[in-house]
Amino acid sequence: MVKNTRGRGRGRTASGKPNPVDIHVGARVRLRRTLLGMSQEKLGEAIGLTFQQVQKYERGANRVGASRLYDLSRVLEVPVSFFFDDMPDEISAKSVHERREMSESPDPFDNDPMNRRETLELVRAYYRITDPNQRKKIFELVKSMGALQSGDADQK
Repeated sequence: MVKNTRGRGRGRTASGKPNPVDIHVGARVRLRRTLLGMSQEKLGEAIGLTFQQVQKYERGANRVGASRLYDLSRVLEVPVSFFFDDMPDEISAKSVHERREMSESPDPFDNDPMNRRETLELVRAYYRITDPNQRKKIFELVKSMGALQSGDADQK
């Protein structure tokens, strides 16, 4: 049994920071909500929470219980497993005790372009293009521009 000391609640790291699994689940909630173009307020209304509570879930500050995770999966139209997909090996391979004792390294999600609002908005806008030929041309244009920037003109 883990002793609950001040600043170190259930599931928290040794320094009192949120558990990395809770941070990952929250990031996946935010990813899916943003891809759907849903505000925190609308998500909160759909599951009976305030937008501040949704914010806390998305940051990993509050843990998401099983029934709430089920509600989120229904509203966000994904299976529950979605929230655990793409979990970094350095998190998923550790035991419960090891995760609680993890050193406070920088959050691996901070520098991930897949977690930036700009990326999510770009993906949503891309899929709003209804003509598949236009969408493919945009895709090829962006790929070629990225290849030019990186100096790899042969990148496909």
